Amino acid sequence: MATNAIPIRFTELLQLTHTEIDQKSIGFNSCTLESDHYICVRQAISEGANPEVIIVNLKNNNEIIKRPIKADSAIMHWYKQVIALKAQQRTLQIFDLGQKIKVNSNTMLEDVVYWKWYSPDSLGLVTENSVYHWNVFEQPPTTPQKMFDRNAGLSGCQIINYRVNEDEKWMAVVGIQQSQGRVAGQMQLYSRERGISQAIEAHAAAFGTIRLEGAPADTRVFTFAVRTAASAKLHVVEIDHQASNPAFPKKAVDVYFPAEAVNDFPVAMQVSQKYSVIYMVTKYGFIHLYDLETAACIFMNRISSETIFTTAPDSDSSGIVGVNRKGQVLSVSIDENTIIPYLLQNPANGALALKLASRAGLPGADNLYAQQFENLMASGQYTDAAKIAANSPRGFLRTPQTTARFQGLPSQGGGLTPHLQYFGTLLDKGPLNRAESLELGRLVLQQNRKHLIEKWLNENKLECSEELGDAAQPYDPALALQIYSRANVPHKVIAALAMTGQIDQILPFVKKTGFQPDFAMLIRNIVQTNPDKGAEFAIALANDENGPLVDIGRVVDVFQSQNLVQPATAFLLDALKENQPEQGHLQTRLLEMNLINAPQVADAILGNQMFSYYDKARIAQLCENAQLYQRVLENTEDPAVIKRNIVRTDKLNNPEGWLVDYFGRLSIDQSLDCLNEMLKTNIRQNLHAVYQIATKYSDSLGPHRLIDLFEKYRTAEGLYYYLGSIVNLSEDPEVVFKYIEAATAMKQTTEVERICRDNNFYNPEKVKNFLKEAKLTEQLPLIIVCDRFNFIHDLVLYLYQNQQFKSIEVYVQRVNPARTPFVIGGLLDVDCDESIIKNLLQSVDPASIPINDLVSEVESRNRLKLLLPFLEATLASGNQQQAVYNALAKIYIDSNNNPEKFLKENDMYDPLTVGKYCEKRDPNLAYIAYRKGQNDLELINMTNENSMYKAQARYLLERADPEIWNFVLNGNNIHRRSMVDQVISTAVPESTEPEKVSVAVKAFLDADLPAELIELLEKIILEPSPFSDNGSLQNLLMLTAAKADKGRLMEYIHQLSAYNAEEIANMCISVGLLEEAFEIYKKEENHAAATTVLVEHIVSIDRAQEYAERVEIPEVWSKVAKAQLDGLRIGDAIESYIRAEDPSNHNEVIDIATHAGKDEELVKYLRMARKTQREPAIDTALAFCYARLDQLSELEDFLHSSNVADVEASGDKAYEEGYHQAAKIFFTSISNWAKLATTLVHLEDYQAAVECARKANSVKVWKQVNEACVAKKEFRLAQICGLNLIVHAEELPNLIKQYERNGYFDELISLLEAGLGLERAHKAMFTSLGVVLSKYHPDRVMEHLKLFWARINMPGMIRACEEAHLWPELIFLYCHDDEWDNAALAMIERSSDAWEHHSFKDIIAKVANLEIYYRALNFYREQQPTLLTDLLQALTPRIEVNRVVKMFKKTDDHPLIKPFLLNVQSQNKRTVNDAINDLLIEEEDYKTLRDSVENYDNYDWADLASRLEKHELVFFRQIAANIYRKNKRWEKSIGLSKQDKLYKDAIETAALSSKSDVVEDLLRYFVDIGSRECYVGMLYACYDLIRLNVVMELSWRHGLTDFSMPFMINYMSQQASTIEGLKRDNEERKAREAKEQKEEDSTPILGGSRLMLTQGGSGSMPAPYSQTNGITPQPTGYRAF
Repeated sequence: MATNAIPIRFTELLQLTHTEIDQKSIGFNSCTLESDHYICVRQAISEGANPEVIIVNLKNNNEIIKRPIKADSAIMHWYKQVIALKAQQRTLQIFDLGQKIKVNSNTMLEDVVYWKWYSPDSLGLVTENSVYHWNVFEQPPTTPQKMFDRNAGLSGCQIINYRVNEDEKWMAVVGIQQSQGRVAGQMQLYSRERGISQAIEAHAAAFGTIRLEGAPADTRVFTFAVRTAASAKLHVVEIDHQASNPAFPKKAVDVYFPAEAVNDFPVAMQVSQKYSVIYMVTKYGFIHLYDLETAACIFMNRISSETIFTTAPDSDSSGIVGVNRKGQVLSVSIDENTIIPYLLQNPANGALALKLASRAGLPGADNLYAQQFENLMASGQYTDAAKIAANSPRGFLRTPQTTARFQGLPSQGGGLTPHLQYFGTLLDKGPLNRAESLELGRLVLQQNRKHLIEKWLNENKLECSEELGDAAQPYDPALALQIYSRANVPHKVIAALAMTGQIDQILPFVKKTGFQPDFAMLIRNIVQTNPDKGAEFAIALANDENGPLVDIGRVVDVFQSQNLVQPATAFLLDALKENQPEQGHLQTRLLEMNLINAPQVADAILGNQMFSYYDKARIAQLCENAQLYQRVLENTEDPAVIKRNIVRTDKLNNPEGWLVDYFGRLSIDQSLDCLNEMLKTNIRQNLHAVYQIATKYSDSLGPHRLIDLFEKYRTAEGLYYYLGSIVNLSEDPEVVFKYIEAATAMKQTTEVERICRDNNFYNPEKVKNFLKEAKLTEQLPLIIVCDRFNFIHDLVLYLYQNQQFKSIEVYVQRVNPARTPFVIGGLLDVDCDESIIKNLLQSVDPASIPINDLVSEVESRNRLKLLLPFLEATLASGNQQQAVYNALAKIYIDSNNNPEKFLKENDMYDPLTVGKYCEKRDPNLAYIAYRKGQNDLELINMTNENSMYKAQARYLLERADPEIWNFVLNGNNIHRRSMVDQVISTAVPESTEPEKVSVAVKAFLDADLPAELIELLEKIILEPSPFSDNGSLQNLLMLTAAKADKGRLMEYIHQLSAYNAEEIANMCISVGLLEEAFEIYKKEENHAAATTVLVEHIVSIDRAQEYAERVEIPEVWSKVAKAQLDGLRIGDAIESYIRAEDPSNHNEVIDIATHAGKDEELVKYLRMARKTQREPAIDTALAFCYARLDQLSELEDFLHSSNVADVEASGDKAYEEGYHQAAKIFFTSISNWAKLATTLVHLEDYQAAVECARKANSVKVWKQVNEACVAKKEFRLAQICGLNLIVHAEELPNLIKQYERNGYFDELISLLEAGLGLERAHKAMFTSLGVVLSKYHPDRVMEHLKLFWARINMPGMIRACEEAHLWPELIFLYCHDDEWDNAALAMIERSSDAWEHHSFKDIIAKVANLEIYYRALNFYREQQPTLLTDLLQALTPRIEVNRVVKMFKKTDDHPLIKPFLLNVQSQNKRTVNDAINDLLIEEEDYKTLRDSVENYDNYDWADLASRLEKHELVFFRQIAANIYRKNKRWEKSIGLSKQDKLYKDAIETAALSSKSDVVEDLLRYFVDIGSRECYVGMLYACYDLIRLNVVMELSWRHGLTDFSMPFMINYMSQQASTIEGLKRDNEERKAREAKEQKEEDSTPILGGSRLMLTQGGSGSMPAPYSQTNGITPQPTGYRAF
């Protein structure tokens, strides 16, 4: 390594100015760096721009995150996407940018002058007076906690840092201030435990820890640096000293500052915990590295020309990251490969180099450590040598050889042996490696001090291994288990768990490690000692969530081989609980073993229905042998077996329940056969079960077949109970009938009565006949059937014929009194005596008899008078049924017993019923009934049929119902005229009720009968009557006349006076009777309304004017004026308005008169209007009239006088209509400079217009004045206006278009150039000037771009240059816009105009699109091949080498890039190697080709070798042989070597092959060609691969004994040594086996050092059990420990 290599790695991670961050935003107050993850910058490009926060993620390819945040300060979390924001110096907010939520917030009572993250959870806040800590992620949210008050010495200081140690017991606040011409540092150090502060002069500080040699714990230190006026010091002091640690002496060393850095001072300090190195950064950009323990200076150099204002440690605490004012993000860390050699250059730093190398495991000092170790070992200083070995970098001296050297050393002075001292030193240093742990473990166990191993294991000082566990096994199995577990030796862990009885831990361990032992054999060995544990373990294996881990059949074999039925049962019950089809044979085995040995267990298993896939025929047979008849039936389908066992109902469990359910499994025929067998075998015993089965399966078996079955055995009882259970649900009439028969046979009359009453599905005729034939003593069932199905006549006839009068009374009294009318009818039909009928009626409650039915039945037989006594008695009893009165009315009508009185006075009868009854008998009686019941339609129809129109008219007027009136007045009514005549002539004159008459009138009106209505109204009004002065009727008469008889209306107007004039007049207008309406208003002296009729309806303005002159009323004149104005008789209208003195309609008058040009008349009207009103519209119109009449003096006088005119609006209107002089007067009076300027332009007074525009200062005005000046070529004035326009970016495009449209290009350029010097010059001006120059003066564009590129809008200017074909200027813009891709493409596409090699090389290195690299290479290949190598050298780190090679090989141009290929061949890519090899073959450069093939192996060796072996030069064929040898194609390689007589290569190849057949073939070849030298060389080079017999054969056959003798002598000697060694080893093995056998014979089988399951196959293993599945248990494969 070069001696001048520096000990640090220095890298620029990022340039912030290349990431859209402005240089002004890079500073202490706006740029923060809390860790090497994020940089946070607050930026506002200009004062008016919105501020934003830019976050750079250094760990994610420098990703940029922008957020529009306005804050005083922003700091990112160390590694989370969490940002802390400070606003107004007191408001603090924490946001999670990833989740987009606010985490916490707080408002401080003091300004926060400095803050930073001091831990992943907390912020340190320094205010003017105090220091706070705030845990921002704590839940629930908390407020900042005050830690301590600031020292007075920090007053006036700028706080630049705040540090907290790892346990938050010490804090330090660092500040700086100007003092005596220098920057002084002040620091406050605070102890939280002691609650005291100390003021220290310091510029930078940090906390750290270090492990001193021999110390049990870390030492906490505090380091700080200060530069005073006299000196500069670095201090390292201990804090929180621990008694167990050695004291750390305070360190204070001088800090070197160069002579030119007079004002330099420390600004930042970080401690690398990885290397225990202090990094100190100064203001002038110097980096200082100091050893933390000794404070010795390691390195010092300048890394930045600008101030590094913020730093942070990197993630692994190996270096620091900082940002300087240029925006460079710099990273500095120790270079592990160079720091030790760098320190060793100075002999004084040797101890420091050794200590640093040991502490951080750095390379470079291994030789020194090895030399010291050897020297100490040679001098007998074993303790120091042990320390050297323990502290050696990366532990390179801690090898088995070193351990062996210490092991062989004798003890010194009777103390610990060097061996133990060595291990003690290693333990003090840290954990031991595998070999050291094994050696120390054996040593301690031999001394029976296993507690030390336990202690070291707990301290993680030992590396566990299988060998260490084997060593501990004889002493402590539990300890061995712990070691095996840590060493991850699964089979030993399982064996140890079994040995220690921790069976339940085996399965979790297996799942955790994935190791799969032979579980079946493991279970066998466990069962032999503990069957219960074995069963539990087997169950756990079978029930694994990922499927069974063991073959269940093998486990059952294990249990059965030990005759363990109960554990086997428990295991199978658990293992087979899923009831899978593939487990059928196991289910059969389980049931078999229990049916034979424990039938009750089998019965329970079958009873729980756990299994479905066992051999049911086999199990059924075994169940029958075990007398488990119920289980037989459950598991067989053999009909004979079923019939044989099903009749034993007394032997079944719960026969009534189970047996009933069992029949659900049988077919219909099987069920019937079984039921038949049960009744046939023992009907008494099985009848109950049979009818229960029949009941449940009645639907499927069929009721008829079951009835036949019961009838077959003549069991009425069974039939009764069976049918009784289904009859309520059956809809089969036969079932119900059979049940009635069975119930009758069983004397169950009550049940027969219930069925007859409630059932709806029997055949009533059949049941009636059966009951009549049955001659029951109680006739109630028959009565119920006949009543329900209306067999009343048959019932009465049957009872009457059998003299069952009592039963008839029972029927009508108790069963159904409502049937009494039909019973009476039946008795009348059989000519029963009337006395019997009357007595029967007297015995029944009249309230329960339907009187209507009774009357109907009796009336139909013409015996109605028979009911008179019954009806009168019913009324007398208080019964008020309407039917009773109806019946009495009918009787009185038929008997003519004063019916009119009854009908008029009685209100209880039904008028409709009685009226219908009377219609044919007496219409007058019907009229009385209908009128009483208001049966309108019936009455109308009856009176029409009988021509009773007078009665109908009176009824209609009396009812006063509009619906009835509508009905009778309908045009379809042929009787309407007759009825109307009677209404007019009779009903209405007789009426004295106005309301009813009004209803009649409205009905006539609704029926659209105007003639009849007029006739009616004249009858009422014109003739003397109570309604003559009724206003409503007069209105109605006139309205009707207006519609039906207009000629009579004028007569009515003069004749009547009570009508509503307004209403009638409006009606007349609506129907076009305008003269009648005018006459009404005139009669009522309503002149305004009359005038309205004349003006608006008759439309006669002249008549209206005459009428106005006659009445002379202002209101009338106003209406006439409005009409004249609408008729455009403007002069007359104005005259009428003046006569009315009405200015109310001034807006319309002004508008119409102005449009008509009646300005003089309008002036008169406006002067009249101003007398009473001061309205802006009036004054404005008057002023504008003066303007239009050119009465400018009157206008000026008017404007100077008091007025409310809208002068600006008048001026605008005058301007629009071209009255510019008047407009000038208007605008001058109100000082409206903007509009005055525009007016002056039209008056061609440009100078005055510019002056007014300057006073107005309006863009619109400037624009108008500018356009006018340009049009008149007043370019000087136009430029003045233009300069005020171009500062507004939105006006610039239109201004440019204006000049370009007129061809004033130079004037436009002059204007834009003049504008560049303005204070308000903006980017669009610079851009526009550049665009204009590109169009009209392209030679000046580059100069403009070089001067103002930073203030130009790049995209717009780029587009302009493209359109103008200004290629150099375009590339210049692309480069300054960081559009390197487009710059490169433009240079390639326009190479003739814009390409330049050095510029292109600089540009291409910065492009982002990788495809451009390859386009550039193609461009150079085609146009600049001589410079291609230079370009490739610049692009090598960025391009894909394989693609480049393929691209050039495709065009056969790869010789051009040979230097590039050689340069990148170190990457060992196949494409590169193949290309180079091809070139070298073409160039016949075999030396370089040999180096390429040997050093770079990534190529198609077969293809290359096949090409080279055919080459004409032997050197290339030799390379082919080497390739074959390298790829183990021994025969091919040797064949090529033999072909070219390169026998040395052939011998080397044969030796490398390690194949005896290859070697012997070559050996025989040399013998055959007689090459004795090669023969001897083969014997030497391939000694281990040549068989002795082959050498002896060849020597004997070819006389080569002398040449072979050295080989044979050496071979015999080696053979003798080997046999001697084997003999010695065999004797030692026999002695060891004899000793082990003796120990084993004396050790009990149980309780010894080994479990039986670990002993493997032995003579004590029981003979294999005869397995049903044919699988013999296999040994587990475990071996003894």
